[in-house]
Amino acid sequence: MQTKTLGKDLQVSAVGLGCMGFSHAYGAPVDEQEAVRLLRYAFDLGYTFFDTAEVYGTPQDPHANERLVGKALAQVRNKVVIATKFGLRFDFESGRVPIPMVADSKPQTIRRSVESSLKRLQTDHIDLYFQHRIDPQVSPEEVAGVMADLIQEGKITHWGISEANETYLRRANAVCPVTAVQNRYSMMARHYEALFPALEELGVGLVAFSPMANGFLTGKYGKGEAFDPKTDYRAVMPQFTDKAIEQNQPLLALLNGMAKQKNATPAQISLAWMLCKKPWIVPIPGTRKENRMLENAQAAGVQLSAQEVQKLDAALDAMKMSAVYGV
Repeated sequence: MQTKTLGKDLQVSAVGLGCMGFSHAYGAPVDEQEAVRLLRYAFDLGYTFFDTAEVYGTPQDPHANERLVGKALAQVRNKVVIATKFGLRFDFESGRVPIPMVADSKPQTIRRSVESSLKRLQTDHIDLYFQHRIDPQVSPEEVAGVMADLIQEGKITHWGISEANETYLRRANAVCPVTAVQNRYSMMARHYEALFPALEELGVGLVAFSPMANGFLTGKYGKGEAFDPKTDYRAVMPQFTDKAIEQNQPLLALLNGMAKQKNATPAQISLAWMLCKKPWIVPIPGTRKENRMLENAQAAGVQLSAQEVQKLDAALDAMKMSAVYGV
């Protein structure tokens, strides 16, 4: 697979793998042995960028995903880039179900988090350490100061911010250079394009999560889809309602039309659209299926010209879409 560079020098596969779905939010967790096999298969396909977080798990096993990624990639650790996240914790004291997560980026919490993540990931350093969500109680300068210390200590090599806004990014970057932001970005969620000029100016990459609108842009979901509300967040995502499926037919037709022109799939077009837009955008779609893993990896080879990207943008601008989760 082709590679891209985040920030000044972090080289990653052009398409990364979002690992959350193996343990969290997209149905019951995958059997550990099978998940390890799939992660190793992804590496064999050319994926070198794997994204996880300390809170991707279940109430019974809140940190399952990091352990899974650590186990699967231990034998190829020096050939991969592992991103994980701090700054969200389970609020077990609330007594609520599902257990809510609260932002917590206090320096002492970050210190505890990084040590625990290193152990679960079976590594001596984290390649890209994201603040999972901004904590309004802790200044960006204080968080960035801790990141600078962790880099100096060799516990992390690069850091980033998830769901970053421009003001927070600039203040944090002034203390410790930010390598990437990880924000929701897809054809259905383009509000962070307003951040692009700042990213370009500062030399910061964009790691795009939910790049296919939680799978909707694959075009594989129709009316009457049933998701388990206990384990699958798609059960409450507005883009999967019957009304939304109908409303978004023009969007799916746009994807299908370009896919036919490029001998590709709608999913690959939705990824190629962002890959060809900026050299510093890296999507991290998640999947539990080998064929989808291969399909997503091959999206890196689909070429769209600047004019074709602009044409897609213009069509998206003029389109009335349904609401989408997270916007």
